[in-house]
Amino acid sequence: MKTFNYSLTALAAMVLVSCDNPADATVDAQVSKAQEVASAGSSALVYSFTDDSKITFVGSKLTGSKSGGFKKTEGEFKLVDGKPVSGSFTIDMTSMYSENEKLTKHLKSEDFFKVEEFSVAKFEVTSFGATVGGTQTVSGNLTMLGVTNNISFPAQVTETDGVVKLSSKFDIKRHDWGIVYQGKPDDLIRNEVVIEFDLVAKMK
Repeated sequence: MKTFNYSLTALAAMVLVSCDNPADATVDAQVSKAQEVASAGSSALVYSFTDDSKITFVGSKLTGSKSGGFKKTEGEFKLVDGKPVSGSFTIDMTSMYSENEKLTKHLKSEDFFKVEEFSVAKFEVTSFGATVGGTQTVSGNLTMLGVTNNISFPAQVTETDGVVKLSSKFDIKRHDWGIVYQGKPDDLIRNEVVIEFDLVAKMK
C-alpha cells in the first residue's frame, strides 16, 4: 500500500512540474506609477489601427493555461519624421473571448475584470525608447478596473510604406490592477498573465 501511495504522490508531483508557467518564457513588464502621457505636435502624422490589430492574453494555473483576447480595439500612433512619438488605444472589454463560453463569462464577472462596471481598458504611451538591435522600450499607462499603472516592455516597432506595426510579448501581474481571485485551493491561478500585442496602423 505504501508503494502505491508513493507512486500517486510522485505522479501528482510530475503533473504539477509539467504545467510550466507561460510567463517564464516572456519578459516581465516593468511596472511603476502613472506618468505624463507623450504628446505630439501639430505636424505629426496620424496612423489609425486597422482590423488586423490583435491583443491576446494567456493566463495559467497549476494544471494548465488558457488563452483569449479582444475582438474590438481602437487606437492610433502619431509619427514625426517617420518615428512614433505618441499613441493610445482602447479595449472594449465586453468583446473579450476565450477558449470557451463558460470561461469568458467568468473572466467578465466580479471575480476578474468586472466588465459591467469597467467596460473599457486604455493604454496611453508615455515614451518610445531608442531602438537597439531592432527593439525599443515602449512605456505607457495601462488603465484597467479603474487602476492606472505605467508599464514598460520591449517591442518591435516599424514603419514601412505608410504602415506602422508594433509587436510585443510580455507579462504583467494581475494583482497590480486589483485582480486577486485565487481559484480553487488545489489549483491556484497564477499572478502572471502573458500579453501579446500585434498592432497594425495605417495613415489616415
